[in-house]
Order: sequence, then C-alpha cells, then structure tokens
Amino acid sequence: MNYNKADFLASYGISSQLPASDRPEISFSGRSNVGKSSLINKLCNRKNLARVSSTPGKTATINFYGVDNCYFVDLPGYGYAKVSNADRQRWDELINSYFDAARHHTLLVQLIDCRHDISADDAQMLRYLHYHRIPYVVALTKGDKLKKSQMESTRQAFEKICLAYGCQAVVLTSAESGSGIPELQAILDAAVTGALADGEQTDGV
Repeated sequence: MNYNKADFLASYGISSQLPASDRPEISFSGRSNVGKSSLINKLCNRKNLARVSSTPGKTATINFYGVDNCYFVDLPGYGYAKVSNADRQRWDELINSYFDAARHHTLLVQLIDCRHDISADDAQMLRYLHYHRIPYVVALTKGDKLKKSQMESTRQAFEKICLAYGCQAVVLTSAESGSGIPELQAILDAAVTGALADGEQTDGV
C-alpha cells in the first residue's frame, strides 16, 4: 500500500450519511486522548492529514480517509468524562450502525496508551470486538515514553490480556519516534492484500 497517497475525504455525524463501501476499510478505535490522529498521520507520513481536536471527546464523527486502494476510518473517541449522555448515545449509534452495516470491515486497529493499565472503557471495547468477531490488532501508543528496558515487557503484558479477547497482534508504537510503524504498516498491508484477493464484502455483525 502506498501510504503517501492519502487524502481526507469527509466526516459523517449520523449513520445515514455514511458512504457506500467499495474497498477494504481499516478502522481506528480508542479513547479520546489516545493519539489516533497522530498515529494515522505517522502511518501516512503526513503532519496534518488527521487533525487533533482541541476539545477531546466533543468531535463525535466518523472520518474517512482515502489511502491508496483502501479507506482509513477514524472512529470517534470514547471515554471522555465531560461528554453528555446525548453525545454518548450518538457515539453508540454511530459505532453500532457502522459495524452493523455490510461493509468491507477488513481490520480494526484498537489504540491503547501503553503507559496505563487497560481502562474500563478499553476493556468494554475489547469485549465488543470479541463478541462481534471483528478482526483487530492493538497498537500501543506513546511507546517513546517508556524506558527501553520496559518496552518488550510492557508489550508482552498487554498481549497476554488482549489475546484473551481475540486480538490478532499487539504492536508497540510511537507517533513521535516512528517505532513500530513499519511493523503496523506490514500488518495493514497483509490485511488489505488478503481482502482484495478475496474480493468479497463482509457482512454486518
């Protein structure tokens, strides 16, 4: 996949706006402050492809990016305490509608901050993905904040937890230093190549 061939397409705030699915889709999920925009920018070697919200948790939209022959789908962040019940309900509706639809759900990248234990919201998302059999990998973010001696043991600790929820792989990444990015790109490449070879649209969950 040519990650340099990337463009922002559109943001969608309600499920009825979502475009037709005509190619493999790589989706990104995580807490509001976990660094999804930074990771997408690093994957695509761009600084401002995905913009960071100045108010975490308030941007409840699904953002679509065209990346070569697939879509990157940035799902709205979750777990922000100051979000209203109405915003939480809209988040639930958007997420459920996205995964319920018959789309090319090729792979989801679940982002988790490597500096902290898995939160209740993260655990709930892992259970959701496992229950609905959504194929996913975990990208541990902010790996540059760890000491080198902590990196592999931290990755293994998260891997032990995440594999129990059906996770396919756990990659320690850093949008700052670029560590783990080539490994994650290789995983995404393999997923998209497999989806294009199959040539079939996945069913909704």
